[in-house]
Amino acid sequence: METGYVTRTMSRDEVALAIEWAAEEGWNPGLHDAETFRAADPQGFFVGTRNGEAAASISVVKYEPGFAFLGLYIVRPEWRGRGLGWALWEHGMASAAGRQVGLDGVVAQQANYRKSGFELAWRNVRYEGRGGTPAPDDARVVDLARLPLSTVCTFDKAYFPAERTAFLRAWLTQPDAAARGWIEDGRLQGYGVVRRCRSGWKIGPLFAEREHIAEGLFLALCSQASADESIYLDLPEVNAAAVALAKRHDMRIVFETARMYTGRPPALNMQGLYGITSFELG
Repeated sequence: METGYVTRTMSRDEVALAIEWAAEEGWNPGLHDAETFRAADPQGFFVGTRNGEAAASISVVKYEPGFAFLGLYIVRPEWRGRGLGWALWEHGMASAAGRQVGLDGVVAQQANYRKSGFELAWRNVRYEGRGGTPAPDDARVVDLARLPLSTVCTFDKAYFPAERTAFLRAWLTQPDAAARGWIEDGRLQGYGVVRRCRSGWKIGPLFAEREHIAEGLFLALCSQASADESIYLDLPEVNAAAVALAKRHDMRIVFETARMYTGRPPALNMQGLYGITSFELG
């Protein structure tokens, strides 16, 4: 190990630095990801410093009960191949001892993740399309801010393996974004968020009980972007209806990840999971 190398919890400014690194890696983060990600677990972001200079990052965000998600695993190019990333990985994973951990990793690294106890659950695929679609004239599509946060959190539980109220409070109200819900028969039956990124907009999450709900929410979210802006949707390939939605709107595959977990994959409503929230936080 390099002398003078220290692994520790990130400060607020260092979380923002990790997001900048992610942008340099081509991950196209949202404009406000530093604030919204940190809201999920302020103690879940770690940095490795060499003689006081930041050299590596990782996030292991803890949710209750008993679940964590790993992301933002980056070693600065000039420090790769020296064991700095692995030392920080061990530090981050130790913070999640006793919890199941998930991640979205590049497919080429699956074998390495398996060595750390992760197993493939499914493939997430990023589709890219264009904005400019008109918002549907449908009274069932509502601004999610009209609903109590507790209503959204209760609905969210079928599609995410842990309670994440603190994160959703920040995610649903972030600037440069739109959050829409689908109210039918007097109850919430789907919701989605779209946020402006360094390039274009990303939809995530997109959860819906039925296909027509996913379609209506998708159109409402896409209407936030202009016709010359890209729209991205990260979807689980195992949901055929989600794949069909993307293809129906002439979206094309631009990236993919391996969704992996330690232990058995959590029981989620995959048929209603049309878009994951993010590759970094699950």
